[in-house]
Amino acid sequence: MHPLDKFKFCPVCGSCHFEINNVKSKKCSDCGFVYYMNPSAATVAIILNDRRELLAVRRKNDPARGTLDMPGGFSDARETSEEGVCREVMEETGLKVTATQYLFTQPNNYEYSGLPIPTMDVFFLCHVDDFSPLHANDDAAECLFIPIDRLNPDDFGLHSIKKAMGIIKQMFTEIRL
Repeated sequence: MHPLDKFKFCPVCGSCHFEINNVKSKKCSDCGFVYYMNPSAATVAIILNDRRELLAVRRKNDPARGTLDMPGGFSDARETSEEGVCREVMEETGLKVTATQYLFTQPNNYEYSGLPIPTMDVFFLCHVDDFSPLHANDDAAECLFIPIDRLNPDDFGLHSIKKAMGIIKQMFTEIRL
């Protein structure tokens, strides 16, 4: 099912003549409004402790409940991706991010209420000065550290995170960030 199939009526005028315009949009033939299904901004935190182990969380909720993930989530309106990743890390782990560095992006589809939501996941290397407040909260059921050389992308439940773990493992093994 295409994500736009769930949208039956024009959100501007309420017309039922809200039809597929192209692969990423629907158009109302009555008022001319065009809705584009663009990706939502999401953030991912890459956090290492002083032993160069990666902080991961276990997902508390679906999609992919019980699998590993990285701290992060959707950016809020009027929030930068940097602000969003800091907020999400605090909400999920209790940790305060003191610095962020952009790494890369990965496209993803995030299943929400039976609808695949396209996202653009923005990965940041995040620095944390104090790990003592670390605790699982919000969407995280557990927090754990994984040595970089033991990272297994198949342990992670979301497509973009699986793909990114291969990149992260290579980055931190070869480049030694």
